Amino acid sequence: MRLSLLTLTAIATLFVAADAGAQTYDPRYPVCMHVYTPGGFTGGGGDYFDCSFTSLPQCRATASGRAASCDLNPYYAFDQPPAPAKRHKKVH
Repeated sequence: MRLSLLTLTAIATLFVAADAGAQTYDPRYPVCMHVYTPGGFTGGGGDYFDCSFTSLPQCRATASGRAASCDLNPYYAFDQPPAPAKRHKKVH
């Protein structure tokens, strides 16, 4: 009885525990390329995001000729002002 209860608990835990998806967008870069991959005969197609671009023209040049599109990164902090420059006191 104890073994079957442990077995059921282990099986339930496996069903409840889902794979955690990795973060799709890298918040350090303002532009992401959305790349579409074909499935072929076996299926398994999908897509992924490459957020390593600093401008739309840079991303579009890389995406040229591929099944891809470029978009602004929704997780990039566009509205944050730059950090203020540190001021050093002059010693006379």
